[in-house]
Amino acid sequence: MNKHTPTIEPAVPPKRRRQGTKAAQRAEMTEQILDAAEFLFSRHGLYGVTLKDVAKMVGSHHTLINYYFADKKALFDAVFTRRAVVTSERRMRMLEEYEAASKGRPTVEGALRAFLDTDLDLYIEGGEGWKNYAALGAQVANTPLWGAELMDRHFDPVVLKLIELLKAAMPGCPEEDIFWGYHFTTGALMLTLARTGRIDKLSGGLCRSDDFVAVKERMATFMAAGFTEICRSRSES
Repeated sequence: MNKHTPTIEPAVPPKRRRQGTKAAQRAEMTEQILDAAEFLFSRHGLYGVTLKDVAKMVGSHHTLINYYFADKKALFDAVFTRRAVVTSERRMRMLEEYEAASKGRPTVEGALRAFLDTDLDLYIEGGEGWKNYAALGAQVANTPLWGAELMDRHFDPVVLKLIELLKAAMPGCPEEDIFWGYHFTTGALMLTLARTGRIDKLSGGLCRSDDFVAVKERMATFMAAGFTEICRSRSES
């Protein structure tokens, strides 16, 4: 599947040859269900997908999905959690490594690169599955009713670690400005991960919403300047 996938639903990846044990077979089927559900949820959201849709994409009866997952919300949570754990742990590790390397003198851009670039690398290098997850994450982050709870559960520790480093990098900056800066930064990240195609149209093709490499080259630098400016202007007022 290339990055210009049409709206027609493609088939899930070819089924691998079943392993010998029941545990291996169950694990294999679980991954196939999660992959199919991730693709569908990333395009149609929680309420736009049924278990029958997932079953059809996997090539089985919907009762099989119920055997693995109690209901659609349980399936959705499993889809989200599968990759949330990976990106959260990677970013926490990079933030901690950066903190140690900076020896108590972190910079705003250095902290942001540990947080943003580490995440963007997953979407650059991880294949279409990670791009699907990116779009799904953007949906969840913008769904107050139940999405905020998922984001809190999986990402609060790594976000607060970033905030800690930003405070160290800007010791005179009002704390609320650091949190607002994070708010603006994560908003830009979520819009990027959504890959809406809007920047493609506005720029006449000069920019592409799926060009995560271009985003990685610019975002941390751009956001660092924003943090620095709001803290400077507020301290002078």
